[in-house]
Amino acid sequence: MTAPAPPEQGLHVCPTCDSHLVQPIHWGEGNEGAWEMTLECPNCYWTTEAVFSRREVDHFEEQLDAGLADMLSDLRRLTQANMNEEIERFAAALRVDLILPEDF
Repeated sequence: MTAPAPPEQGLHVCPTCDSHLVQPIHWGEGNEGAWEMTLECPNCYWTTEAVFSRREVDHFEEQLDAGLADMLSDLRRLTQANMNEEIERFAAALRVDLILPEDF
């Protein structure tokens, strides 16, 4: 077990490889508003089990929410790009009569 990331870095930053993808894999409420958490870095597999203050966990949650928002934005952009490509291929096939009524 390794010590948790220093609070000034944030719990989302791996102290071993500096990845900003550290994620909670187990958690539960501790004493006096603190949280007992197991954190893991998906890049280097660093893990730690520790008790974190409510303030640290709130900041961590904000970072996780921001990461989720970034992923959803990327997903929307990729989905749109894929749909545009499909539409272009379909339109090109229609133009050269590669799609017939019996295809439906």
